[in-house]
Amino acid sequence: MKKWTTRGSLAVLVACAASAVGAAPALAGTSVPVTVPLESVEAALPVDAPALSTGVPVPVPGAPEGPRHVTGNLLPQNTLPAVPFTGELPETLLELPVENPLGEGRLGVAQVASEASDLTLASPGASVGAPLTQPRAELLGQPEATLPQAGLVAPVLQGSPAAGLLLN
Repeated sequence: MKKWTTRGSLAVLVACAASAVGAAPALAGTSVPVTVPLESVEAALPVDAPALSTGVPVPVPGAPEGPRHVTGNLLPQNTLPAVPFTGELPETLLELPVENPLGEGRLGVAQVASEASDLTLASPGASVGAPLTQPRAELLGQPEATLPQAGLVAPVLQGSPAAGLLLN
């Protein structure tokens, strides 16, 4: 059995800190760039392959609004709170070479581009009511059985993506 020494523990701590610092810039972005390989289109169709570059948004969770007490209810509202997320829909660029239909070279490149836009989303949430009422004076302080109530908070997705078509 090996014993941990101060020098060995310090070396492990420094190595962990160095790897965390090295990974931090990679995780700092709000999207991960992606280039989609479409070269196989040329084998299936008699056209040049388009070029597609985009990204995958990385959602960043926020703080959910916690449950809150409502007078007259035994259980709090927002029993399962919705969790907000923010992110960025990255810019997307699709370039397709356009051939002249008369066979005399290329007309140019058709580009479909979308700008980056902010995204806001929230996970679904739920509120649940107890199957009992509050204690009642006419029942000598005993609660009465009632049908439980349940409510769902719908998920939300908001963004404002825009795109344009250009022929160069």
